[in-house]
Amino acid sequence: MTIGDISPKKERKSRRSKHVADEKAPLLPKRQDEAGGYDEFNGASFTGAVFNLSTTIVGAGIMALPATMKVLGLILGIAMIVFMAFLTDASIEFLLRFSRAGKSTSYGGLMGDAFGKYGRIFLQVCVLVNNIGVLIVYMIIIGDVLSGTSSSGVHHAGVLEGWLGEHWWNGRTFVLIVTTLGIFSPLACFKRIDSLRFTSALSVALAVVFLVITVGIAIIKLISGTVMMPRLLPDVTDLTSFWKLFTTVPVLVTAYICHYNVHSIDNELEDSTQIRPVVRTALALCSTVYIMTSFFGFLLFGDATMDDVLANFDTNLGIPYSSLLNDAVRVSYAAHLMLVFPIVFYPLRLNMDGLLFPYSRPLAQSNTRFACITAGLIAVIFLGANFIPSIWDAFQFTGATAAVCLGFIFPAAVTLRNHHFIATKKDKMLALFMIVLAVFSNAVAIYSDAYALFKKNSGAGPRA
Repeated sequence: MTIGDISPKKERKSRRSKHVADEKAPLLPKRQDEAGGYDEFNGASFTGAVFNLSTTIVGAGIMALPATMKVLGLILGIAMIVFMAFLTDASIEFLLRFSRAGKSTSYGGLMGDAFGKYGRIFLQVCVLVNNIGVLIVYMIIIGDVLSGTSSSGVHHAGVLEGWLGEHWWNGRTFVLIVTTLGIFSPLACFKRIDSLRFTSALSVALAVVFLVITVGIAIIKLISGTVMMPRLLPDVTDLTSFWKLFTTVPVLVTAYICHYNVHSIDNELEDSTQIRPVVRTALALCSTVYIMTSFFGFLLFGDATMDDVLANFDTNLGIPYSSLLNDAVRVSYAAHLMLVFPIVFYPLRLNMDGLLFPYSRPLAQSNTRFACITAGLIAVIFLGANFIPSIWDAFQFTGATAAVCLGFIFPAAVTLRNHHFIATKKDKMLALFMIVLAVFSNAVAIYSDAYALFKKNSGAGPRA
């Protein structure tokens, strides 16, 4: 898919010399020579942009994908991963094309250009809901990995518990406090997204380490004949199992949401015409990681695959050094998520500031406002991580609401609005398809989740 009428941008020098004081401008200035901020910054590189966007994409969602294979089967599951990647690429292309036409340099500016002030506010609210939900899930996974988790009456020990035994200082709450103060808070203090390129590169490397170990374990068990053939197609036996298929859609949608960071990365690129290759390279890389993780994760554990597949890595895998490999898998991905946190937190803080202080000076020029918003959001995320017990519940909530708006409904709505008269008939048909698919699939998912939750609560006693 081509960008169409987009012409190469030539405003790099003008971005250095003047500040555009309207709602289309990014909430943080790209450069602040006069403020003594980023005067040595000459633009982000292609590689750094790919790492930052890939890190935005590959977050907690990857751990829920093997569970979607359990519901969909390998053939339909992998096909859906590929399909969602192409649909995501199309929706980002819509964002970029209409941003160029309206000279918008932020997602909020684009929505404001198409739908006015209330469109921008609605976008900012959705970013808050989605990113807070995603970051809560990150903390939940880190807590599960380091301190353990319980599911259906079975306790899966955490890494620290396995190494050192049960103590108050390796309990879930204390571990999350130390992680928040020692890792999340310092990394959340950067005022430019390109400053996170090295941690993003390391986070991608850690995800690859997790994948390589998982693939190696699966191949060894496959050769030894201790792995059963995974289900290729969904097991649909009645109407309930058919509706259950749609509950995987929010997880798949959430796995590719990166739209809120596209403009920030584009604004800082040394050559802004590279944004489309950056997007496609990141999507290709992440799709490969998703497919391999889903396939080999489901191959390893089959129908025993948990909603958070990392929790499965606390049993004897039936190979030499099983315990060591289990710990390596879980620790590598927990460290990956710690480094993903700031890249998702960055647009969350920008949109919170834009929502609360839409007419104030740029956030980077107010250290007090910057610190207060950062501390407040981190506190909210920490509290949320201690009250949402299941990663699956968290993903169904965020995926069925704000995530589909950010990823598909908003880009499609901007295209159908066609404020600058550049959308083709094909664009409008694709945009309409995005909206119908997103609304229908997630309506069914919300109904199915609510029905399942009702049956679970009516058929079970109070939880311990």
